[in-house]
Amino acid sequence: MVMEVGRVCVKLAGHEAGKQCVIVDVLDNVYVVVSGPWVKRRRCNIAHLESLEQKVEIAKGASDEDVKRTLEAAGLVKTEKPSDKPSEPKEDTA
Repeated sequence: MVMEVGRVCVKLAGHEAGKQCVIVDVLDNVYVVVSGPWVKRRRCNIAHLESLEQKVEIAKGASDEDVKRTLEAAGLVKTEKPSDKPSEPKEDTA
């Protein structure tokens, strides 16, 4: 898929891996600027992103609040933060 402003992606690398974000600016053919509810706005290599079919209508350079509001309106964001660690099974002490 084409990396374009408004394209919803999943980060594949780094400490934010597995979290959804939106492309807010295209810098060149290697780097884009991403932002999202659980992703800090920053430059990202497109090799570290997996683009999804969804695309939202946002302006180039949209603010973090605009990105969050647009994702919520489209129903693409969960209300709670995704867990970074897998849940551990509880032990019975009986």
